[in-house]
Amino acid sequence: MSDSIELEKLAELHQRGVLSAEEFARAKERLLNGTAARPQGSASEIPAMAAINELRRSREDRWLGGVCGGISRITGIDAWIWRLLFTLLVLCVGTGLFVYLLMWIFVPEDQ
Repeated sequence: MSDSIELEKLAELHQRGVLSAEEFARAKERLLNGTAARPQGSASEIPAMAAINELRRSREDRWLGGVCGGISRITGIDAWIWRLLFTLLVLCVGTGLFVYLLMWIFVPEDQ
């Protein structure tokens, strides 16, 4: 996609109120400097992969294994919401327990 098309889309989002003036200016600057939002390269350059690599089980905010506390630190969503989500998944199909146990086993604990 060309820069002009992306600038038009950014301007449209700004006009609709989706982007604030500050967000619009930052996105426009990134686009014009050649650091567009399309991540390429190593996993450390991709924000989602960097967040997954930073995921650690919490030592302070924990009820069982600290999984929900660790996820809440990465996502910015309160831990009680994650606990509720896992509980609902356990009650519905049982997948919540399976996912929680896997994360408890494979996600390292915070230092």
